[in-house]
Amino acid sequence: MTDKRIAKQHHATFESIRQQDAAGNEFWSARKLSKVLGYSEYRHFQPVIERAREACQVSSYAAADHFEDILEMVDIGSGAKRELPGVRLSRYACYLIVQNGDPSKPVIANGQTYFAMQTRRQELQDNEKFARLSEDEKRLAIRNELAEHNKYLAAAAKNAGVETGLDYAIFQDHGYKGLYGGLGAKDIHTRKGLKKSQKILDHMGSTELAANLFRATQAEEKLKRENVRNKQHANQTHYEVGQKVRQTIKELGGTMPESLPTPEQSVKRIESAKKKLDKKK
Repeated sequence: MTDKRIAKQHHATFESIRQQDAAGNEFWSARKLSKVLGYSEYRHFQPVIERAREACQVSSYAAADHFEDILEMVDIGSGAKRELPGVRLSRYACYLIVQNGDPSKPVIANGQTYFAMQTRRQELQDNEKFARLSEDEKRLAIRNELAEHNKYLAAAAKNAGVETGLDYAIFQDHGYKGLYGGLGAKDIHTRKGLKKSQKILDHMGSTELAANLFRATQAEEKLKRENVRNKQHANQTHYEVGQKVRQTIKELGGTMPESLPTPEQSVKRIESAKKKLDKKK
């Protein structure tokens, strides 16, 4: 069985245990997820949940929004059931769990890719306001979010040993090369036909920006989670994250970022026009 077929099989398994509450909110049972991820006993899975809960807090998310301690009826054999402690998980919580699970388990490796991209897609789908935005408005929103996350990524990279401006440029280039199939920042700049003063992030559509935002957020988390402490390891980590995002785009049947069209207007022009319009109101 190919890696792609294995991944699809695991994706279907994850979705098969997804539940919905009365309000239509999706969630996963930690006990059911433990079985899918190959843990023979729930008690062996509990430390993984706690590591994921801590990772959620480090990522500045409210852990209570993603990990809800509950009591649930569990089959204990011979048709009998007992009320036992459990955890109701969000999609993001499931993603953090597979990131903190046993990497020797094949389903964990495939789960990392699946939940990572699905979490981001679900966040955008759930945001009705975002869905109503025009393409230019989406570009502006994601570009601003990416600018903020690049600050967090820069801080994480500095802690990992990426200290000088040149170090950081090389570090960023590794991320781009992973995501763009070997193309660095200069290559992307040339491919887009931009002037020397123009920034590549200002000349990306919303889909391309979203891929780069995902690359940046996941690289930051991975640097922190693995406690990376030298710039060579940091560069390799960023490259591997970019590769993983690229691989997932391919598995989902998406267009590779270097093949996406370059918008006519830069984000800077869109932002400038928006400011002028806001002043007139």
